[in-house]
Amino acid sequence: MLTELRIQNFAIIDDLGLEFGAGLNILTGETGAGKSIIIDAVGLLLGDRAAAEWVRAGAELARIEATFCLPADAERAGEINALLEQEGLDDPENAQWVALSREVRLNGRTICRVNGRSVSVQLLGELTSLLVDVHGQGEHLSLLQPRTHVQLLDRYAGLQPLRSQVTARVAELRRVRSELQQLRQEAHTLAQRIDLLSFQTDEILAAQLRPGEESELESERRRLGNAAALTSLAQAAAAILSQGDGELPGAIDQVSEAVGRLEKLARIDPDFAARADEGQALLEQLSELARSLQDYAETLEFNPERLAEVEERLDLIGNLKRKYGDSIEQIVAFGGQAQRELEELQGRESLSSALEGREEKLLREVGRLAADLSAQRRVAGEALARQVEQALAELKMARARFGVAVAQTPSPTGAYLPEGRRVAFDSLGVDQVEFLISANPGEPLKPLARVASGGETARLMLALKSTLAHADATPTLIFDEIDQGIGGRVGALVGQKLWQLTSPPASHTPAPHQVLCITHLPQLAAFGDHHFTVSKQVVLQESTERTHTVVRTLDSQQRVEELMQMLGAQSEAGRRSVEEMLGEVAQVKQGALVLR
Repeated sequence: MLTELRIQNFAIIDDLGLEFGAGLNILTGETGAGKSIIIDAVGLLLGDRAAAEWVRAGAELARIEATFCLPADAERAGEINALLEQEGLDDPENAQWVALSREVRLNGRTICRVNGRSVSVQLLGELTSLLVDVHGQGEHLSLLQPRTHVQLLDRYAGLQPLRSQVTARVAELRRVRSELQQLRQEAHTLAQRIDLLSFQTDEILAAQLRPGEESELESERRRLGNAAALTSLAQAAAAILSQGDGELPGAIDQVSEAVGRLEKLARIDPDFAARADEGQALLEQLSELARSLQDYAETLEFNPERLAEVEERLDLIGNLKRKYGDSIEQIVAFGGQAQRELEELQGRESLSSALEGREEKLLREVGRLAADLSAQRRVAGEALARQVEQALAELKMARARFGVAVAQTPSPTGAYLPEGRRVAFDSLGVDQVEFLISANPGEPLKPLARVASGGETARLMLALKSTLAHADATPTLIFDEIDQGIGGRVGALVGQKLWQLTSPPASHTPAPHQVLCITHLPQLAAFGDHHFTVSKQVVLQESTERTHTVVRTLDSQQRVEELMQMLGAQSEAGRRSVEEMLGEVAQVKQGALVLR
C-alpha cells in the first residue's frame, strides 16, 4: 500500500507531501490543477522516461519519493522480498516497508534509489510493477500485459497447487536438459579424451613394467655387449689362480704351500694357530673364486638376438619415460590415474543415455500434468468470462463480450500431451493465456492490449479488476481518466465497483486493494474513504508570479462543500442532494442498498 508520496520541483508542483490511507482515495479538483501531474510523478517511479522539462523552472532537479507498506498477500510479498534480497536492497530493520525515490536533473540525468541505495531505472520499474497498477494511458496496467493473464486465471481458479507440480517437473526437466546439453557440447572433446586415455592405458599396461627392471636390463646389455672381453678376463683370472703362468705355479698352489708351512709353524708355536686358520680360509676363498670365475666364463656367450631384445626393451622404457614420467614408478602411477579418469569419462557416456531416458519420462509427466491444468484453465476461463460480462453489464456495457483464449504452440521438442501431440512449455505449463474483449456489437474479440483508451477502456479494466479482485495481487491501483464519457448514474456504479475493490468479500483471502482515483464525477467521488482536493495557487515570489499545486485533505464538512461544487449546486437544495447522495453511498457500503 502506498502510504506516503512526496513530490518536489516537478512541473507546477513545488513541494507536495501526501499521506494516503487504506481503501478508496479520491482526488478531485479543477482541470489543470495538477491532478494528473501527480499520476505522472508516480509514473516516473514506475520507470517512465524522464525529461528535463519535468523539472520546475528555477530548480536544479525534481524528486519523487514514495513509501510503501508491503502487502499482506504472502505470494506477492514473497516476490517483492525475493527481488529485494536478490539485489541486496532489503532492510531487515524495516522489513514491512520499502522506500523508493527518483531524481530528474536538468542535464537529463536520472538517479533511482530503493531503500536509499542506487538502482537502475529497469530495476525500479520491476519493483514498482509489483506494488502499483496505474490505469491512465494503460502502459503500466498489468492487465494489459498478456504474460500476467495466465497467473491471474490460475489465482482466480485456485490452480496454483497443480501449477506448482508442473513448475517442479519443468524445473527438473530443465536441469536434465542442461546437463544433456553440456554433455553433448563436450561430446567431441570427451570422445577425443577417451581415445587418448584408452591409448595411454593400453600402452602402459601392454608394457608390463616391473620396478627395477630398467637397471637389470642395462646390466644385461653391458654383459652381452662385452661378452668376449669378459670371458677372456674371467678365464685368464681363473687360470692364474689355479694353473699359473708359464713356469710360475698357480696362486692357489702357492697359497696351499704357504698354508702347509703355517700349519707346521703352528705345531711348533701353538700361539700361531689362528694365523694358520686364516691362511686355510684364504685358500678356500681363492679356490671358490677360481670356480666362480670359471662358472661365470662358461655362462658368457655372445648372443646378438638377446642383445637386440634387451635394446628394444630399453628403448620401449625410454619412450614411455619421455611420455609419462622419469621412472618406471612414475609411468605406472600415470597409468593408474589415466585408468581412473577413463572409467569416469566412460561413466559420463553412460550418464548421457540415462539422462535421455529421464528427459523422455519428464516430458511425458509435464505433458500429463499440464494437460490437466489446461483443461481446468479452459473451464475457469469460461466462468471468468461470464463474471466479467456480468460486471460490464452492471457498468452499462451489457453488449460487451469477454473471452479467455487458451492456446498451445506445437513444438518438436515440447512436452507430450496424452493424445500424443508435442507442444511448447514453460514453468507455467503448455498454455498461452490471453484475455480478449469486444466492446461493441458486431466486433470480434480482440486482445485486451488493443482496446481503445478512454472511459470505455477504464470501465473494461474496472470490470476485470472487480472480478479478479481476489486473484490480482497488485496492492495499489491508480485510476485516471476513468470517468471519461460516462454520466452520473454510471459514475455511481463505477464508484461502487472501485470501493468494492478495497473491500472484497470475506471469503477472499488476500487483503483489500488500496485504490487511488482521479475523478470529476461527484457520484463517483462520494464513494471515497479519503478525499483530497487539488488546486493551484498563484503566489508572488521575488516580484514574479509562480503557480503552485496545493492538495488538501477534506473533512466531512469540507467534503460536502467539494461535492456541491462538483455538482455545480451551491444552494441548500444542492447541499441536500449531496447529503442524500452520501447517505445512499453509506447504505451501499453497509450492504443495505445495491445500485442498479
